[in-house]
Amino acid sequence: MSLSLETMLQLSIIMPILATLGIVATGRNPNLREAVTITTSLVLFYFVINLYQGLKRGESISVQWWELLPGLQVSFNIEPLGMLFALIASFLWLITTVYAIGYMRSHNEQNQTRFYSCFAIAIGSVMGIAFAENLFTLFIFYEILTLSTYPLVTHSGTEEAKKGGRIYLGILLGTSIVFFLLAIVSTWFVAGTLDFTPGGVFDSNVNKTVAGAILVLFIFGIGKAAIMPFHRWLPAAMVAPTPVSALLHAVAVVKAGVFTILKVCVLIFGIDLLPELPSTQFLLYLAGASVLLASLVAMRQDNLKARLAYSTVSQLGYVTIGALLATSSGVIGSAMHIGMHAFGKITLFFCAGAILVAAHKSKISEMRGLGRQMPITMAAFFIATLSIIGVPPAGGTWSKWFLLMGTMEAQQWFLMTVLMVSSLLNIAYLLPIPFRAFFPGSETNTFNDGIKEAPLPSLIALCITSVGCVTLFVYPQPLYDLAKAVLAVSG
Repeated sequence: MSLSLETMLQLSIIMPILATLGIVATGRNPNLREAVTITTSLVLFYFVINLYQGLKRGESISVQWWELLPGLQVSFNIEPLGMLFALIASFLWLITTVYAIGYMRSHNEQNQTRFYSCFAIAIGSVMGIAFAENLFTLFIFYEILTLSTYPLVTHSGTEEAKKGGRIYLGILLGTSIVFFLLAIVSTWFVAGTLDFTPGGVFDSNVNKTVAGAILVLFIFGIGKAAIMPFHRWLPAAMVAPTPVSALLHAVAVVKAGVFTILKVCVLIFGIDLLPELPSTQFLLYLAGASVLLASLVAMRQDNLKARLAYSTVSQLGYVTIGALLATSSGVIGSAMHIGMHAFGKITLFFCAGAILVAAHKSKISEMRGLGRQMPITMAAFFIATLSIIGVPPAGGTWSKWFLLMGTMEAQQWFLMTVLMVSSLLNIAYLLPIPFRAFFPGSETNTFNDGIKEAPLPSLIALCITSVGCVTLFVYPQPLYDLAKAVLAVSG
């Protein structure tokens, strides 16, 4: 019996969360436990692909679970931006699970059952965020995502991990309660609805100062987007195992943040209203400052994961800028960058974990000459670096191109300069890593002869994502079509 698309929509949210029961039940048998995780991720991806096909056919797919108050309900629907996010998250969950099998076993990590369980809950909450029909629904799953990832950040149980977890939880819950929730309540009070609506929910006669203040609350309240000064949770969370870092930076958490910002800008405020708000320009400059400052801090980091963390803070600023530009190219560039950055950054973190497992190195200064022992890993790192920089033959080229076009359409010449300078800084803090690994010169570090590539599952995963970076350059059309469709529903 075939399932309806509405049933698949609901199962996409429920199934990963329910999978935790199977993961816990099989926890004493690692092979069975991980088989449950992989099977669930495969079925989830199958459901999301079917929902994508239904969206392409123009079908209306929506579900309501319950109504708390008139006009305030937990409900879901399929629209292009959410579909883009769901496709990326569901596919990369599968790949990250494959990677984690090699990493967690080789690194002899403790509490692996808890790791896979929390990971599954996090992915279920991501699906809820992606398909949320209104801000109320999105907020519920946004908070579930925060709570489910906290045990992952503190996974090792060390004092450093606990401190990182406190910063993580404190900033994300603090911004949600103080700013995000207030923004949602204010939107309800001013607009009378929380539904994501083509063209936005605010009347054309809305007080621009009030709407501008609400926009500030949203941008600061969506802490997962790591806009400065609410970014410290992200570097603090780098004490977590590398698969968790991949989850934070590519699959779920930060992508949930910038996805929410883009959805709020397009479907709550609307691209016609945004340029008229007095706070928009300030927020654009703040996002630009985040892009540059985070890049400068990244250059000073010798720890590879710390450098990648600050790089993520910078790259998230790109999406925020594109959303606030409120131009066609800006929105397309932002939506595409969610996908392009996901594949590039997850590859970089996969490589960082592979280096730690195989060579026991975490400092960049100790990686000279490593390309001779780990050529596949460092080649994948090089490809992902090109994508983050935004040059051929990697997918980041297209998203950065549209973002630059967006700054031109909005005549934001300063921000165009910011994006160009940032790309030069990307070159400065990323490209020397694979270059020195393959061409160390006379300063080659002495590595043990026993160093070789990471375990096969981890190696397969990073190869798949690095190929994905190139594929998104050669064939970006599906991602572009979804990004362009976001404009069609923006009114």
